[in-house]
Amino acid sequence: MALSDAANDVDNALTRKGFRGMSYENAFGGVLSFMRRTYTKDLAGVDLAVTGVPFDQAVTNRPGTRLGPRAIREASTLQPCDPPFGWDINPFTDYNVADFGDVAFDYADTRSFPGALKAHIAGILAAGAGSLTLGGDHYITFPILQAYYDTYGPISLIQFDAHSDTWEDDDMDRIDHGTMFYKALKMGLIDAKHSVQVGIRTVNEYDAGVPVIDAPTLHEQGVAATVDQIKSIVGDRPAYVTFDIDFLDPAFAPGTGTPVWGGASSAQAAAILRGLRGINMVGGDVVEVSPPFDASGATAVAGAHAACELMCLYCWNLRARG
Repeated sequence: MALSDAANDVDNALTRKGFRGMSYENAFGGVLSFMRRTYTKDLAGVDLAVTGVPFDQAVTNRPGTRLGPRAIREASTLQPCDPPFGWDINPFTDYNVADFGDVAFDYADTRSFPGALKAHIAGILAAGAGSLTLGGDHYITFPILQAYYDTYGPISLIQFDAHSDTWEDDDMDRIDHGTMFYKALKMGLIDAKHSVQVGIRTVNEYDAGVPVIDAPTLHEQGVAATVDQIKSIVGDRPAYVTFDIDFLDPAFAPGTGTPVWGGASSAQAAAILRGLRGINMVGGDVVEVSPPFDASGATAVAGAHAACELMCLYCWNLRARG
């Protein structure tokens, strides 16, 4: 298949035989899936399942992230005609990456949502695949971590974010995208000593016991030192990478619910994620893309690129570990 064949290349999400292959179909047409990957509900043989979680009932400010998974998938159609830049692997041709669709849940029964999402992710893990989740607000990481805990035990969390999301809240049934990591730590889902929060630039007096590389430190010490610090903290432990799009400065990602100035650039984010190759990544997510506040589409594009880097990071880890 070459670019000259694009006129006959369409709906790869449904027509591709198997899971592997580039996609040259028009970016503006065709059935949407993440990176034009095969859309399937059968995870047999799948290395990485990409799934959407269109949930935003936990936000503290602007809603709209329920539309994030669809926007990220659409923005991702700009990328799968070329191998991912900056990597010595090509997940499109060398690994079985599939789009597993979205989690099913009753939007009017918010209390049932965490259990539905945990079961959804548990099903992916039981099939032997890893998960790459497109949010949705950041609360979704909490049920996902519960599913990962059942498989891996306490996990190392690498959190890219403007906010710590560890504000104190001992009501475990409250659904709030600013308190879920406090709860996850209290429940023992996260290995605090070997986790790290990167890009923080809001005040939270609660000491969660998690090492923090705040945004000013990232800017001052640079990408290489930041990558080395993350790797030294996490080591070889199973790691889950959560990328809140507000890790980026609003200049690069304005379409989010709680933007904070002074964040990372897209170039810094790309370099850090590529620099993390070698960590034992077992899953990840990209959250808080809010299309109603994304007039130019730049935030969805950033979200698609971040998700692509996580896909590459996960597949690089598969190759490294045989």
